[in-house]
Amino acid sequence: QLHFVESGGGLVQPGGSLRLSCVPSGFTSTYYHIAWFRQAPGKARERISCISSGEGSTSYADSVKGRFTISRNNALNTIYLQMNNLKPEDTAVYHCAASAYSCPDGPFGSWGPGTQVTVSS
Repeated sequence: QLHFVESGGGLVQPGGSLRLSCVPSGFTSTYYHIAWFRQAPGKARERISCISSGEGSTSYADSVKGRFTISRNNALNTIYLQMNNLKPEDTAVYHCAASAYSCPDGPFGSWGPGTQVTVSS
């Protein structure tokens, strides 16, 4: 089954930074649009960033714009999410997913188990 493996989460203080990584298992991500999502307890899943295949155009949700940066290294078959100036409201499980159709609208699939990010003092 095609899916992603996310890593890089952890506990960080407000104002801190983390870099998440997303590696596909069983396929090459180069030709797919890749998005990062997050889901906090009791809240709906939120799409926070997307990077297109090809030219690598990016988009961000207003909640993370200016603080988070999505990037991809096709040679390493890895997608990153650099998160700066983290806030307690960024606490969530972060997932990545792929779309062959559109960025950021998707639809997206090949979900991974996610990585927990906790922002707390």
